[in-house]
Amino acid sequence: MELTTVWFALIAVLWVGYFTLEGFDFGVGMLLPVLARDDTERRVMINTIGPVWDGNEVWLLVAGGATFAAFPEWYATLFSGFYLPLLLILVALIVRGLAFEYRHKRDDVAWRARWDLAIVVGSAVPAVLWGVAFGNILRGVPIDADKEYVGGFFNLLNPYALLGGVTTLLLFLTHGAMFIALKTDGPIRHRARALATRLGLGAAVAAVAFLGWTQLDTGTTASAVAFVGAAVALLAGVAAATSGREGWGFLGTFVAIALGVAGLFLALFPDVMPTSLADGTTLTTTNAAATAYTLRIMTVVAVVFTPVVLVYQGWTYWVFRKRISTHHIPASTDPGRTPTTPTAPAGSATP
Repeated sequence: MELTTVWFALIAVLWVGYFTLEGFDFGVGMLLPVLARDDTERRVMINTIGPVWDGNEVWLLVAGGATFAAFPEWYATLFSGFYLPLLLILVALIVRGLAFEYRHKRDDVAWRARWDLAIVVGSAVPAVLWGVAFGNILRGVPIDADKEYVGGFFNLLNPYALLGGVTTLLLFLTHGAMFIALKTDGPIRHRARALATRLGLGAAVAAVAFLGWTQLDTGTTASAVAFVGAAVALLAGVAAATSGREGWGFLGTFVAIALGVAGLFLALFPDVMPTSLADGTTLTTTNAAATAYTLRIMTVVAVVFTPVVLVYQGWTYWVFRKRISTHHIPASTDPGRTPTTPTAPAGSATP
């Protein structure tokens, strides 16, 4: 197998990791005003993702870095053409990170309400725009013979890409509700489980429409298998959550998102960014790739460091694996605490 194909597959795996992991903490953030009835329950929800949300973003950083190094033409065209939506995503992620760190710095209702709003907006904007961005990558955008994007911002707001944004929004909401049901106990757990069932059905409708459209336009046999598997996994996850099996429910949405994203990359290959212009240039794994020497060096680095990152992140999830409920939350907030500060022994739920 050529190294260009290997690195296309590795970048696809990085995006699968990013959407499956960051997807549920986007969902938790968006559901903050929906599932929590008071500040204590909001703190329970935030603490379910407190130890892991920043680690989940590492997948995005590595995916961006790998694209820059392995496919510089793809990176340059993508980031110049999608400059505004990617800037909005970046700002949203920064604001969201600030909200997690500063929400508990002051014991004031108005202060916390403003940061809660920042968490909701900072989670919703990327959840929608990532779907819009990938929809446009698959559909094709105006790229001229010099490999430069020549469209405008509103070219990106077409029906197919907007459907992609709705799909990722609903999938991440469902994934987040499944995660809250899995990680909490008490009334919030039951509310999350009931909401996950309703959201899951809506997500299934949107996902079938978006993935079906993708399959008709650019799909292959491999992508069709992945899309069917994603639909089955999503419906199985919803059924499991309905019967009270939160672990299987979360696994169902996890596998559904993983197979859905994998199917999108299978439908895209060997292109990395098709052109919609008759006289334009479609970027492929061949004409957008770096030199063979660069790819060989990157492969050695990836073989050495990827297992280290995977082991470290797996250990993080294992340490904070238990459920959290309102009785883990102190009655008053100690200004200066962050959501990630543990107050109980490792392995137990922490506020």
